[in-house]
Amino acid sequence: MEGMPYIVVRSHLHMKGTLFEEARKIATKITLTTAEELHKNGFDEITVADSHGSMINILVDNLPEYIELVRGYPRPLSMVSGIDDCDAAIFLGYHAKFGTAHSSFDHTYSGASINKVKVNDTETSEFLLNAYVAGELGVPVIMVAGEAQLITDDVQKHAPWIETVALKHSLGRVSARSYGIPRIEKELKTSVEKAVANFKKHKTKLLKTKKPVKIAVTFMASHFADVAELLPIVKRTDGLNIEYTASNMTEAYKTFELLALASTGMTAILDQS
Repeated sequence: MEGMPYIVVRSHLHMKGTLFEEARKIATKITLTTAEELHKNGFDEITVADSHGSMINILVDNLPEYIELVRGYPRPLSMVSGIDDCDAAIFLGYHAKFGTAHSSFDHTYSGASINKVKVNDTETSEFLLNAYVAGELGVPVIMVAGEAQLITDDVQKHAPWIETVALKHSLGRVSARSYGIPRIEKELKTSVEKAVANFKKHKTKLLKTKKPVKIAVTFMASHFADVAELLPIVKRTDGLNIEYTASNMTEAYKTFELLALASTGMTAILDQS
């Protein structure tokens, strides 16, 4: 949601927010435009993984019959749940990692608890985390549409063969500029057509990391690391930092998802005390 056009304030981002319904309409419009163009270009079935917050954001009233919607959280592989049955992936509404200047709602997975995530010593965004999982499962990411700074910092750096659409150009953490929906739709359709053509011509690549996979996490506060080190495979390196090693990216991702959920639980406990 944070990388979608026009999304600039917190009330866009949560279910009780006054602008949440506007954000849902925007996200649904972007998703359906992309899915319809994929369908026109030969994809008979499309899985949409709703992946923001509680993961119940996409409006379901007008979903075409060829779309299968994955919603709700927690679930296996979180944002890329269901990707193992797909031929290719497109990431929509993606945003830059935490600490990125002039980038709306910059964060990495959990803005409340996680400062930084490294995969084999490479600092990652949600794009890179999810692309590594997809690559390990043999699924190429063929297109990314989202915040412009993410495209510059991560997509073009790590996967320059991926087609991209900048849905917004941020002016700061809570401000951005975006073109009108007709122009965005045109750019999405053009990018999908190019991405599918590249995929069919085998010009796309799998984005992978080496095995075993070393994960290092820097938390926002020490009590999150307190919880994380209860897991036997986790090694605490200082007040805010932990690390662990997994045999593959899928296993590493699931463990990271568990640590993020544990941090959310810790926050709930503190809020009640």
